[in-house]
Amino acid sequence: MSRVKVATAETKKQGPFDLWLLGAALLLAGLGLVMVFSSSGVMAERLNGNRYYFFQRQALFALVSLTLMALCAWMPRKVLHGPVYLWLFAIVGLLVLTLVPPFSVKAGGARRWMHFGPATLQPMELAKVVLVMYLAYFFSQKQKLVRSFSVGFIPPVVVTGFLGLILLLQPDFGGAVFLGMLFFLMSLVGGTRMTYLAVSMMFGVGAMGLLIASSPYRFKRWFAFLDPFKDPQNVGYQLVQSFYAFGSGGITGAGFGAGKQKLFYLPEAHNDFIMAVLGEELGFIGISIVFICIGILLWRAFRVALAQDDLRDRFTAYGMALVLGLGFLLNLAVVLGCVPPKGVAMPFLSYGGSNLLSCFLCVGILLNLSRSART
Repeated sequence: MSRVKVATAETKKQGPFDLWLLGAALLLAGLGLVMVFSSSGVMAERLNGNRYYFFQRQALFALVSLTLMALCAWMPRKVLHGPVYLWLFAIVGLLVLTLVPPFSVKAGGARRWMHFGPATLQPMELAKVVLVMYLAYFFSQKQKLVRSFSVGFIPPVVVTGFLGLILLLQPDFGGAVFLGMLFFLMSLVGGTRMTYLAVSMMFGVGAMGLLIASSPYRFKRWFAFLDPFKDPQNVGYQLVQSFYAFGSGGITGAGFGAGKQKLFYLPEAHNDFIMAVLGEELGFIGISIVFICIGILLWRAFRVALAQDDLRDRFTAYGMALVLGLGFLLNLAVVLGCVPPKGVAMPFLSYGGSNLLSCFLCVGILLNLSRSART
């Protein structure tokens, strides 16, 4: 009987990849390359004398990310789940090094990036994946004790809180909130008592309130989304320009490359607000294509999670789906003015190697797990 079970498990591991998941991710990344070229050409030519500068770098990021995705997709499950605490210590070390001037670069008043020769890494993007791997391991191994306070609740709170504290010191308020959301949603399905989660959520909201109130600039920016037209030349400027871009797109858009808001009107046009440029140039049809791809990707990702027999595999797939889903949700909420403006990259579409790397890392892990999904 044991031989039959082992053979069955090995056969399931050699199953096919989820091609719907892969296709949706590749389509989004391809569209992202096109939009990075369109939204950054003028800026790249002025700043670097080469209109293809950001596009070429993004294409290189995509090549590296696709290679990592392939490695994760074919990686043996034992290696994939491997030394989770080693990855945790490594990411803590990288985050700490961002606070040390010789090892990091300061931009926009924050130290979030590290230079490795010509490459730049934002450890926070990898911290999302590592936190998921840790929480998946923890909740799968501690199911009998997960409802206890000292064993089932305190350890993941300490780990998540420590990572969030380092991000706040950079400072990266949005990154800390993202990790907190990951912790809450994974704990919700992991079996943590609702009482503990409710208390931790109230504590988190209270801490956010204190941080916002303690900084006048952060306070103004945090509430700018309520009425961005009240101060359209200052704290509401970026959001107002995003609205203008979406509003001028119409059904079919102005046409690829014909958008005007990217011409130094919309800050971060090729980064966090790339969806506004896409909406202006490709219109409702282009936005709808993106939404369809997102829907397919998240549908297949959560389907992979639900189809796992092993509890750790199920938590891991669920967490990877959350990393992608929260990224989509928060970016769209920001550019549409539903939440306060904060730097959240659009998965697969925004310019940036670290975010693209973490997105394809999630897809590679999901593809790996899809091979053992129940059919």
